[in-house]
Amino acid sequence: MRNVAVARHPAAPPTSPARRTSSNTGSARWRKALRRHWQLYLLVIIPLLYFLIFKYVPMANNVIAFKNYSVVKGIWGSPWVGARHFEAFFRNPVFWTLIKNTLVLSGYAVLAGFPLPIMLAVMLNEVRARWFRRTAQLVTYAPYFISTVVVVSMIILILAPRLGLVSRAFGFFGVEAPDLLGDPTYFRHVYVWSDVWQTTGYAAVIYLAALSAVDPALYEAAKVDGASRVRRIWHVDIPGILPTAMIILILSVGNIMAVGFEKVFLLQNPINLMNSEVIATYVYKTGLLNADFGIATAVGLLNSVVNLVLLLAVNLAAKRLSGSGLW
Repeated sequence: MRNVAVARHPAAPPTSPARRTSSNTGSARWRKALRRHWQLYLLVIIPLLYFLIFKYVPMANNVIAFKNYSVVKGIWGSPWVGARHFEAFFRNPVFWTLIKNTLVLSGYAVLAGFPLPIMLAVMLNEVRARWFRRTAQLVTYAPYFISTVVVVSMIILILAPRLGLVSRAFGFFGVEAPDLLGDPTYFRHVYVWSDVWQTTGYAAVIYLAALSAVDPALYEAAKVDGASRVRRIWHVDIPGILPTAMIILILSVGNIMAVGFEKVFLLQNPINLMNSEVIATYVYKTGLLNADFGIATAVGLLNSVVNLVLLLAVNLAAKRLSGSGLW
C-alpha cells in the first residue's frame, strides 16, 4: 500500500458570516442614529473642534522645550538641545522658591476651600425658611460672577496701606494697621481667603445638588431611630455627598501645581515677590517678557507632568480608601 502525501497550501480563512453580519449591523445602526439625531451630532462637533484646535494641536508645540527655539527658523527648524532647558531650570536659584510658593499657596487654598462649601451646603440644606435659604444662597453665590480684575481692585481699595477701609478702621481706634499688601507674610492669607469668599457659594451648589439626591427614607428612618439633627447630618448627609466630595478633591489636588495666574499676578508687587512668585507667573515673565521660550515651555511642561502624576496618585488613593474616583 503506497503512502500518498497530499500537499495542503495555507489559505486565508474565510470571513465569518456572523462577523460580517455584526459589522454590517453596527455600521447600519450608526448611520441610522446619525440620520435620526444629526442635530445632536452637529452640536457635538463644535466643542470637539474647540478641544482639537485649541487643546490638542498646541500640544505639538511642547517640542520647544527640547529645542533652541528661533523665531526665524521656526519650531521644527530650530536645533535640538535635549534636556538643557530642564537642567537650567533645576540649577536656577529660584527653583525651590517657585516650587515651595506654588505648593504652599495651592495646598493652603485646597485646605481652606474644600470643607467650607460642604459646611455651607449642609447648613443651607437644614434651613426650613425658603426665603432665608434663597437669600443666603444668592448672597454667597453672587461673588463668583465678579471678574478677577474687579475682585483684586476691591482688595486693593479695602487693604490699601493709608487710604484703605482697614487702615481707616484701625486708625479710628488709634492703632497702626498692618501692611497687608506689602508684607510678604500676609500675601497667602489675602489670596486664599478672598478666593474662598468668591468661590464658596458656587461650589456649594454642587453639594446641594448631591444632597437633593439623598433618599428621604433615610432621614425618616434616622428620625424613627431617634437620631438628632447632628447625627442625621453625620450619618446621612455626609455619606450622601462623599462620592461628589472625593471627585472634587481629586480634581483640586490634581491641579495643585496650576495655581491661578491672574489673581496672583495682579496682587504681586516687588515687596511681596518672595512669597508671591509661583510657577505660572515665572513662565509668563520668562516666556513673554524675556522671550526665553525654551525655558518657559520646559517649565510649563514639567508643571503639567507633575499635575498629571498627582492626579493619578490621588485618584488611585481615593479609590482604595473610599471606592470612588474619576475612573
